[in-house]
Amino acid sequence: NIFTQQPSYFSDLDETLPTVLQVFNNILHKCGLQCEGASAEPQKLEEKITVTPESMPLQELKDIVLYLCDTCTTLWAFLDVFPVACQTFQKHEFCYRLASFYELAIPELESVVKKRQYEESSVCADLWRRISHSRKKMIEAFHILINQVCLQPILE
Repeated sequence: NIFTQQPSYFSDLDETLPTVLQVFNNILHKCGLQCEGASAEPQKLEEKITVTPESMPLQELKDIVLYLCDTCTTLWAFLDVFPVACQTFQKHEFCYRLASFYELAIPELESVVKKRQYEESSVCADLWRRISHSRKKMIEAFHILINQVCLQPILE
C-alpha cells in the first residue's frame, strides 16, 4: 500500500485527523448539539444556537444526513482497508470522540426523522436508511479501532 511506499504519509494522516474530527463537530453544531471537549474553538457567549434538527428546513436536514453518511462510509472504508492507521487515529482520542458524537447525534437524528412530517414517505425512508447506514458504519469503524488498538496488542 501507499503508506509502506511513502512513510511520511503517516504524518500527513496525523495532521489531517483534526479536520476529520471537525466534520463531526460541524454536524453537531449545525444540529444545535455540543460535544464536551470535542471543539478546539471556544464558544462565543453571544452565540445562541436556535436551530435544531426538528426546526431546520428539510433540505438542510437532508444535507446533514448525506454528509454524515458519506463521512462514516469513507471513514469505515479507509480503516477497513488500512487498519494500521488506527494507531494514528487513537493518538487523537478518536474512539472517545466518535462515541461521544454517536451518543449525541444519532438518537437525535433518528428521533427527528421519525417525528417529522413529509410530503413524500420516500423522503423519510431514504433519510432513515442513510442514518441507519451511518450508524452501522460508525459502529464498524469503532470495532476496527478497538480491535486494532486494544485487542490485537493483547493477542500478539
